[in-house]
Amino acid sequence: MKKTFIFGHKKPDTDSVMSAIGLSYLKNQLGDSTEARVLGTINKESKFALNYFQLAEPKYLNDVKLQLKDVRYHKGFYLSENASIYDGYQAMLREELTGLPLVDQDCQFKGLITIKDLSHILINENVEDLYTSYDNLLHVLKGEEICRSQDEIIGKILVAAYRSTTFMSNVNLDSNDILIVGDRHSVIEYAVNCGVKMIILSGDSFIKEEHIELARKNNVNIIRTPYDTYRVSRLVGLTNYIKTMVQIFKPTTFLETDFVSDIIDMNNKLKHTNYPVINKNNKCLGLLKITDLSEKTPKKVILVDHNEKLQSVEGLDEADIIEIFDHHNLGSITTNHPINFRNMSVGSTCTIVCSMFRERNVAVPKDIAGALLSGILSDTLILRSPTATPRDIECVKYLAEIAEVDYEDYGMKLFKSGTSLEGMSKEDVLFNDYKLYSINDKNFAIGQFFTTNFDDIEKELDSYVEVLDRVVDSNNYTLVCLYVTDIIKNGSYVIFNRKGSGIMNLIYQDIVEEGYFVEGCLSRKKHIVPVVMEILEN
Repeated sequence: MKKTFIFGHKKPDTDSVMSAIGLSYLKNQLGDSTEARVLGTINKESKFALNYFQLAEPKYLNDVKLQLKDVRYHKGFYLSENASIYDGYQAMLREELTGLPLVDQDCQFKGLITIKDLSHILINENVEDLYTSYDNLLHVLKGEEICRSQDEIIGKILVAAYRSTTFMSNVNLDSNDILIVGDRHSVIEYAVNCGVKMIILSGDSFIKEEHIELARKNNVNIIRTPYDTYRVSRLVGLTNYIKTMVQIFKPTTFLETDFVSDIIDMNNKLKHTNYPVINKNNKCLGLLKITDLSEKTPKKVILVDHNEKLQSVEGLDEADIIEIFDHHNLGSITTNHPINFRNMSVGSTCTIVCSMFRERNVAVPKDIAGALLSGILSDTLILRSPTATPRDIECVKYLAEIAEVDYEDYGMKLFKSGTSLEGMSKEDVLFNDYKLYSINDKNFAIGQFFTTNFDDIEKELDSYVEVLDRVVDSNNYTLVCLYVTDIIKNGSYVIFNRKGSGIMNLIYQDIVEEGYFVEGCLSRKKHIVPVVMEILEN
């Protein structure tokens, strides 16, 4: 069973990381198969919490775009290059396919044949050369082994169609000849004495024991088939190794990891019907018939702490969204079928996950309790944010007891771990907790950084503004702001791109300069995003 990925937004904060971890644990306890992932670099605060409670860092998820491995292509459909042409034709008939990848003994991809290639062989009555195996001849001709001196048969096909005396007088046989003959003992004796490569006895013809003994001495191969001479002459060419038909040794192939969108683009140029599927080591995995692309199984995903398409993973439109758990305003994500959507007016998505543990009577282990506690404390500023609700408070007390920590003491340690500027570039500060929004075709972004020392940022205020300007210009955003929140002073310093000054003046109904302090501004969800959206909407 494929795993369902659970993840938060592109710029993961502690709430999004921990709610994904907690929800994944809960889902797995209830019998699902899920895995927590992150869409970006985990910040210092989240790393502190993970280390504190000895939890593994979730793996990075680059995208959920449809890949070839999500398509029901013909897995395992290929044939040994040393199989017969006849076997290749039968394989395509059975699977109703018009292409067939060929592999060597190590399953390495060697070439592709198509039904068009086969048609040339099937209507060609003048096949003279044979390059095959003794076993292929036995299989296709339903033969009986009489005498075998070689496993591989290479030579020219002859049919003993003349009278015996005429044949022996006019046809010079040698070790390169493969003779199709009935019960004409004089011709058989002549062929054995000439040391031909092989004798194919048609019509279950009798052969004398003395001729068999002589054949062994002269290394002559002999098989007997129930088919008459005419049918043998038509079938024998189909015993050739199928690799002798390969016309294109380097056809277009695809990897299982290739994106379906890229495959469609390539096919629009090439217009082929069949494409071999290989892995990075050139091992053949099967065949993609271009119509197989309609039989796909999208990746299943559960979103936490966001429901905005701009904030989510690349390729979300190609995934199957199973559920969403969030505590923000409704965003732009749509689905093509009904889903479970739990959106609660609480201070943290981890609060929702904690509630689900209790609703389903699933015990919360100490490490998961610590993770969920960290998410709530982070998003509610240790319950000081106006977004904190009685349910958040209840969950904090419940989880802190299980995690065996004093939540206020641990909460301060958590915040201090994430407020240091040491080793951080200005881009790191902006993108540390950064979210994109869209309204009326206008895109804007809000970054939030917590610190108890704004002085270090204020010293380089102009450099921060330049970073914001670059982000706006390169992405054609309407506005990008960085709110530097000081929970001790109970407010935030706001930095914005230069062209956004007019919008900021409207928002705060004041002449707003870079580094402007907004009293009581702690929550992006309640204090920042709604007022920005109201101005941009009107």
